[in-house]
Amino acid sequence: MTLHDPTLISFASDNYSGVHPEVLAALAAANGGHQVAYGGDDYTARLQQEMCQLFGKDVEVFPVFNGTGANVLALQSLLPRWGAVVCAGTAHINMDENGAPERVGGMKLLPVATPNGKLTPELIDKEAWGFGDEHRAQPLAVSITQTTELGTCYTPEEVRAICDHAHSLGMKVHMDGARLANAAAFLGVPVREFTSDAGVDVLSFGGTKNGVIFGEAVVALNPAATDGLIFLRKMNMQLSSKMRFISAQLLALLSDGLWLRSAGHANAMAATLRAAVQSLPGVHCTQPTESNGVFAVLPEGVAERLRTKFRFYDWDEGAREVRWMCSFDTQESDISAFVAALQAELAT
Repeated sequence: MTLHDPTLISFASDNYSGVHPEVLAALAAANGGHQVAYGGDDYTARLQQEMCQLFGKDVEVFPVFNGTGANVLALQSLLPRWGAVVCAGTAHINMDENGAPERVGGMKLLPVATPNGKLTPELIDKEAWGFGDEHRAQPLAVSITQTTELGTCYTPEEVRAICDHAHSLGMKVHMDGARLANAAAFLGVPVREFTSDAGVDVLSFGGTKNGVIFGEAVVALNPAATDGLIFLRKMNMQLSSKMRFISAQLLALLSDGLWLRSAGHANAMAATLRAAVQSLPGVHCTQPTESNGVFAVLPEGVAERLRTKFRFYDWDEGAREVRWMCSFDTQESDISAFVAALQAELAT
């Protein structure tokens, strides 16, 4: 029984999209018979091998249920109880995880304002101080998001500069890779160039925004920098008994480059959308389109009227800035219909 209109497409979030058919097929193939629970299955073992191939070193992989769980778990593994995390003010861990890093993870976040969602060594230094001061939570980790919440993408050189600086201060580096595939597709370089080779210590590897039903993975790129992941995953209620079904989905993404093909398509659709709207009267794009999102300011009242036809979110309601997201299943016809509706509202 289908309860929704399967032809309905929105530009609200890549979380709105369905499941990629190749992922569904992989789930069906993984079903049937019995496999060892809690990660002792063949699919999780193969995922470990594939991640080592992808990142070019002996990494450790911990499949989990969701992105918030992955971020909290990864950051916990880097920090003592008195540790703090320097992050962008717009970071998902700061704005969209309901205090989970602080309440569940037991860490202090030290957010820094950025113009484009990206940290720099200079911006990190705004909060990377007070080492040894017992009155201050110790800034012992940096968290960056690739791509950022504003759709911008760190270059390999920018990630390396952050990691080198953080490590020189005795800090470790976490990357929130909820849209890691979009970054890899945009940069056109092996993912290891802006992760493991650049000095990132631990990574949250995204799946849900790129065509899986549920599931992400914590990848310890530098296992020596992490501690207790095997125990923390269970404590944080992120240990799946039927882990093969998370691992099978992530394997499907990595098979035959599906993760890059899907993300590259979403990126291309966002570029098409931006090209179609940026010259419209009253529309001002506010950020570079370097992944699958377009950020724009609209005239008064346009967003509210347009939302009666297409769902999307405000990014900064006071500034009338909105966010439009594309997915692996966004088609040019969807964009044409959206742009036509936008043009009609602009003419009202």
